[in-house]
Amino acid sequence: MEPIEILNQFNSCYLEIQTIAQNENWLLLITGKRIDPEAATHLADVLHYLGEAMGCVEEIVEVKFNQETES
Repeated sequence: MEPIEILNQFNSCYLEIQTIAQNENWLLLITGKRIDPEAATHLADVLHYLGEAMGCVEEIVEVKFNQETES
């Protein structure tokens, strides 16, 4: 899998998880205390770390892109 494909997959996952985090049913589960309130924190952590991983891969994609443009 090429770095750009990895980045695209990470981005897709990030968007799907972000959609869950903003979903009305998810928010109702948390506010209604029907699930462990820590779940919201864990989901935010997942988004944070996935974003960090995406940043690392973006650097590789940019370097590769710049090298290909210079050639």
